[in-house]
Amino acid sequence: MIVVALGVPGFTLLAYLSSSHSSFQQQLAQQIALARDEAPLIAAQAPHFSEHAVPTGLNVTDLLQGMGVARATVLAVVDAARPVYDLARLRAGNQMVVARTIAGDLLSLRYQIDPDRMLWVFSQGDEFRAEIKEIPSTVEVVRIEGEIRDSLFNAVEDAGERAELAIRLSEIFGWDLDFYTDPRKGDTFRVVVEKRIYSNGQPASYGKLFAAEYNNAGTPYQAVLFRDPDGRTAYYAPDGKSLQKAFLRSPLKFSAPITSRFSRSRFHPVLKIRRPHLGIDYAAPTGAPVQSIGNGRVVFAGRNGGAGNMVHIKHTNGYETMYMHLSRILVRNGAHVEQGERIGLVGKTGLATGPHLDFRILQHGAYRNFEALRLPPANPVGKRDMADFLAVRDRWVPLLHADVTQFAQAIAQTSTAPSGR
Repeated sequence: MIVVALGVPGFTLLAYLSSSHSSFQQQLAQQIALARDEAPLIAAQAPHFSEHAVPTGLNVTDLLQGMGVARATVLAVVDAARPVYDLARLRAGNQMVVARTIAGDLLSLRYQIDPDRMLWVFSQGDEFRAEIKEIPSTVEVVRIEGEIRDSLFNAVEDAGERAELAIRLSEIFGWDLDFYTDPRKGDTFRVVVEKRIYSNGQPASYGKLFAAEYNNAGTPYQAVLFRDPDGRTAYYAPDGKSLQKAFLRSPLKFSAPITSRFSRSRFHPVLKIRRPHLGIDYAAPTGAPVQSIGNGRVVFAGRNGGAGNMVHIKHTNGYETMYMHLSRILVRNGAHVEQGERIGLVGKTGLATGPHLDFRILQHGAYRNFEALRLPPANPVGKRDMADFLAVRDRWVPLLHADVTQFAQAIAQTSTAPSGR
């Protein structure tokens, strides 16, 4: 056995250590008790998040109250936000995130105004403050390409991009191609476009689309971004002809097969007799949006016998269009409509065996076969602007087929050169 002898200093050290250990234990016990007392308060103030996409037709009061926010608080939030943003202008589909305490007190609200801006409303004492924050992002010019297997929308998504890009392409080439009937398996597309990447991880968005190409069954269609005589952006073919025509190639915004074509003698499925069918039937589902194929004035919107709910539009140069069997009419008599504007919804009113759109076009009072009709073009690039147009064309169109190195070099040069526009 080993015996250790301790002198006076040793006993003093032991006493000090024992006293310090006891004091530490007392402090620790006090902190544990304090934390135990504060835990309910911390939990009560911890944020609980609710996130919703803004539904169609719901105002901000109903939306926030449905998320558990008291009406008085809603009014305070709306008042606080008003100097920077009017919450009455909520857009369906945009995201809103609300943070509340477990007791239901509102801590903050975030509403995405658009891809680049976020509205923040937050509590500060007994009041709310509001500000708009930019969502950090970077922009780069990229080339995107793909091959069609079944539809342009799927091809764009297969390329890792958003459907927004497919919509842009269909709008650019929509005067020459009907993207519901013309695409073929093996068709290809290419675009040179600004792509905005967001730091918060939200899906990318697209800016200027400088050049595009769609190869349809071996026939290439190309587009160049330029300006029209009024200074507005517009798309032109490489030879300077406008891609915009007086009419779109389809009265429907989404895919629909043609079930009955223009005919001077067709067996009517309801009347069981043969008679002329002076339009085109599209077998679209009830509620599918119907668009005006061109600018014009509504000369009739209402019920019209066997045609059911119908919209009749008068255009320039002696053209008229009719949209029949609608389930709902979205325009009124005398209204001016723009090309691509939604004017009604597909239905089966009147003499119809099922939901479809019966679309008809007249030229100087005579019914015409829309599928065979040569659509009137818009004005080409003017002579005084041709030199500028050719410079823009020669900058962007070659990039549609440039290799990776050539593309990168050209973009680097373009980013440091004056735009000339």
